[in-house]
Amino acid sequence: MADMDAFREAVLAWASGGSGGPSRELAALPPVRTAVLLEGPSDAAAVDALAARDGRDLAAEGVCVLPMGGVTNVGRFARLLGPTGLGLRLTGLCDEGERRYYARALAPAGAAPDAYFVCAADLEDELVRALGTARVEELIRDEGDLRALRTFGNQPAQRERTAHQRLRRFLGTKKGRKIHYGRVLVEALAPGHVPAPLAALLAGV
Repeated sequence: MADMDAFREAVLAWASGGSGGPSRELAALPPVRTAVLLEGPSDAAAVDALAARDGRDLAAEGVCVLPMGGVTNVGRFARLLGPTGLGLRLTGLCDEGERRYYARALAPAGAAPDAYFVCAADLEDELVRALGTARVEELIRDEGDLRALRTFGNQPAQRERTAHQRLRRFLGTKKGRKIHYGRVLVEALAPGHVPAPLAALLAGV
């Protein structure tokens, strides 16, 4: 939805030091009620893909999926969008190692401890585990990246890693690959096999 895209861009500009005026105006057209704070675009791609697969239009529901450009920005976005800013409900998805950033930022913004959801390592790890390594390799083959995966797996640093570890690492080796496979892997999930943090996030918005 164009209005939500414009709102997202206005918030990103506001977080970079611009005026918050456009964000406040756009938040009402249509009404924005919830901001989903995510580290980056690959997480956003996965959330959007799962919502679309379930037949949901998050923008029409007043939910803004917002990649922040890094977890250390969560405090700034929480201040701008939470009670001290636009008064939106805040939620999000983070890696286990980033839990402290979310806890420190969202509690002062009025978010409950269970308002954000934590992946065991990261979202790619959760998706590879949910699908299984054989299925992920099939998907990589179908996307035309099997040769690149094999080349990567033959590197000395990768030979001692498990197949799961290699796949997770491979997804982040090329710009845009994590975003692309964020969608591909989510779309391949069988019913009932959505990783718990991702399923809980979507169920809560």
